[in-house]
Amino acid sequence: MAQPHKAYLNWSSGKDAAMALTAMQASGNYTVEKLLTTVNKTYERVTMHGLRMSLLQAQAKAIGIPLTTLQLSENPGMDEYNNQMLAKTKALANEGFTHSVFGDIFLEDLRTYREQMLQPSGIEPVFPLWKKNTTDLLKHFIATGFKAIVISCNAALLPKHFCGRMIDEQFINDLPNGIDPCGENGEFHTFCFAAPCFKYEVPFTKGEIVHKTYPAPNSSSNEITGYWYCDLLP
Repeated sequence: MAQPHKAYLNWSSGKDAAMALTAMQASGNYTVEKLLTTVNKTYERVTMHGLRMSLLQAQAKAIGIPLTTLQLSENPGMDEYNNQMLAKTKALANEGFTHSVFGDIFLEDLRTYREQMLQPSGIEPVFPLWKKNTTDLLKHFIATGFKAIVISCNAALLPKHFCGRMIDEQFINDLPNGIDPCGENGEFHTFCFAAPCFKYEVPFTKGEIVHKTYPAPNSSSNEITGYWYCDLLP
């Protein structure tokens, strides 16, 4: 009988990563032995999600898998990200990791980018949620005991009152037309605090909701992108 492949999971701290981890553990073909998260080292928060490091560490403890982080500067460019990620994946390959797990669902260009980034290290990508229906995924998420809260959302696509909401059936029903139920187009990000892959529920307290703006990615103009963030306190 073949030995399971040694894998690490790109842990965003959100619902899709939790669903991907649960699927990998159920498959029996892989052993997920490390979580990898990109972190803004200036603010000590998860990039894009804005989650405090203390809650990220609490998640890893609840899951029972070691956490490693990729420490990025305050406003990292793609060159910085690519160079650091390449160095990290080569280091993980040297540790015997053969597969890298992602929670991506349908963005073809993102999948291609992931595959190209992993090629120099020899690590193979795995996409356990790929091409699954996002409405069905989220309903299954709710029905099987996963729990998550929206901690950031694109202000151009979702109003403030969606930030800080729990993921439930009413949340799905209230989403405006054109918004993917899993936020696969970057509409919103979540903090998963309970799941079948967790040993216990991660406690937290909702803090204030703030609006922040950033230069639009891959834009040569002065365009800015605004986000709502719900600060979660351990």
